[in-house]
Amino acid sequence: MNSPDSLLFPGSSDVGATVCSAKGCRSAAVWVLAWNNPKLHTPERRKTWLACDEHREHLSQFLGVRGFLKDVVTLEEWEGSVAGGD
Repeated sequence: MNSPDSLLFPGSSDVGATVCSAKGCRSAAVWVLAWNNPKLHTPERRKTWLACDEHREHLSQFLGVRGFLKDVVTLEEWEGSVAGGD
């Protein structure tokens, strides 16, 4: 699974300081949108976009219309599942 830790606030050294994936948004991420493109990725592969509360629905719709969206969970849940090995 991809780790959202690679998307830090610019200039931040805090590993947990993740930012929304919406273009131009610098708000703190609260949601992880797990997705894959079935034409390119194996079924178990998950790529991730991060979303703040304001952009969660918009990003979910963008991925959903294309049939890419697989799951939407809180960042806290995602980090717990990665740490737990799930």
